[in-house]
Amino acid sequence: MSQSEISKAVVHLGNGELVGFPTDTVFGVAADPCQEAAVAALANLKGRDNTKPLSVLVEYMDQAISLLKFDDVALDLAEQHWPGGLTLVLRRIESVPAWIGDAHSRTVGVRSPDHPLALELLEVFGPLVVTSANKSGAAPALDADQAAEALGGGVAQYLEGTSLGVMPSTVVDLTKPAPLVLREGPVTL
Repeated sequence: MSQSEISKAVVHLGNGELVGFPTDTVFGVAADPCQEAAVAALANLKGRDNTKPLSVLVEYMDQAISLLKFDDVALDLAEQHWPGGLTLVLRRIESVPAWIGDAHSRTVGVRSPDHPLALELLEVFGPLVVTSANKSGAAPALDADQAAEALGGGVAQYLEGTSLGVMPSTVVDLTKPAPLVLREGPVTL
């Protein structure tokens, strides 16, 4: 991927627009988490209601710790499985806006993807609110063509590439007394 394509994606994201890109699990579509209207546009495009909050992708731990409260269990799981197909649901720190994650429980799902293009975009832009590039209930897209077919012109730019996996990430809620698997995926705990 050329630097100019990454640079264009950063401009689109900064302008509150959506960008699609491949990850290690499925093809994703992202918004700037600091822009409430962009996050709302992402949820609307997806057709997602408020009962399923959107997750955040980070390059690695320094970005994650700037958003969420990590305990020893969360740190251990992140060190074992990041980058990779494990989303951790954690409580957000006080400075993180309510529109990121679940406003009621103050939790956010976060992961670091094991895909060079996704990591490059996250390194340059910073954390992103991301969901799979498909309408809610439909099969997730695995490449830019499938994503464009599913979401069309609601996305400003689709970065070329193919996802490395075929299923969404494993999601584990670490805000309960014991870790709770919310969705099975490529990582088994």
